[in-house]
Amino acid sequence: MGKYNSIAVIYGSDSSEWEVSCRSGEFVASAIDDRVYDVYEVFARFGKWQLVACRRMNSMRVTFPEGARPDIDKTDFSVNVLGQKVKFDFAYIVQHGAPGETGQLQGYLEMLGIPFSSCGSYASMIAFNKFACKSYVRDIVKCAPDMLIRQGEDLQAFVEKAAADLQFPVFVKPTQGGSSFGVTRVTDPSELAAAVQFAFTEGPMVLVEQGVSGRELTCAAYFDGTSVHALPPIEIVSDNEYFDYDAKYNGHSREICPAPIDAALTAELQLVTCRLYSFLGCKGVVRMDYISAPDGLYFLEVNTIPGMTSASLVPKMVREAGMTMTEFVSGIIENS
Repeated sequence: MGKYNSIAVIYGSDSSEWEVSCRSGEFVASAIDDRVYDVYEVFARFGKWQLVACRRMNSMRVTFPEGARPDIDKTDFSVNVLGQKVKFDFAYIVQHGAPGETGQLQGYLEMLGIPFSSCGSYASMIAFNKFACKSYVRDIVKCAPDMLIRQGEDLQAFVEKAAADLQFPVFVKPTQGGSSFGVTRVTDPSELAAAVQFAFTEGPMVLVEQGVSGRELTCAAYFDGTSVHALPPIEIVSDNEYFDYDAKYNGHSREICPAPIDAALTAELQLVTCRLYSFLGCKGVVRMDYISAPDGLYFLEVNTIPGMTSASLVPKMVREAGMTMTEFVSGIIENS
């Protein structure tokens, strides 16, 4: 018997990552133990929340065709389905991008008093903004030099200062977003203005970050009800210049789990990841990305709602740790 009965898995989003979010959400929903919970899949995009499928305990999954999907009542987070009103008592958030990673969805659930799987609203807001997050954690972990520009500021003056202050190549990225949307690797200062303009298509603030040469590593942490634990780290080896959208989703990378690194680096990576998890006040499962350079470990970013498809990084870590996804997801639900 679990703590909760009706689990709403919320996926889709208002960002460019909404399709990836759907794949993640469907995978999480399929992993939830239907011997313990009723599972309801909620597609949420631009304020329209609808039930796309449900799977009641020990029953088959029922899908609702587009045009006949029950609307979610956001006044109390409930739905009328199959002749019954169901009030969800737990939300498993699998929205990549806004509003599921920005803290907005968390704030709504906090006001209703409904427990959920991810970081709270404040931690989500800090973690989702790459510049704010790096500023927050610089005393704990090394970060690459960077500069921030807001839409409407003098782009030419910014480019000149960046060319003088940063070593190229640099990575230009929207401060809020994921899956490498809007990201460009820039090797020549003459290409910087166009890269910034491209990043502005994803958001009003853009980070220009000095590139760091080294091995790309990622590690996830979660809370088991007693303490924070790190999962086995992964090394990412991209066929492309960096781990871009194509490398992530079109098979142009190798994700080696466990990472072929020595015990000392593994221990450091897991320790730093757990420390950052606690320092930021994280909940659920959170993934941290790094570069291991000759002069130490550099922090890149936090993923508070990491990808959760069958081929994603966290499920690979979970399997390497000797757990099934059903066991792991049950632990997230019961200990959030």
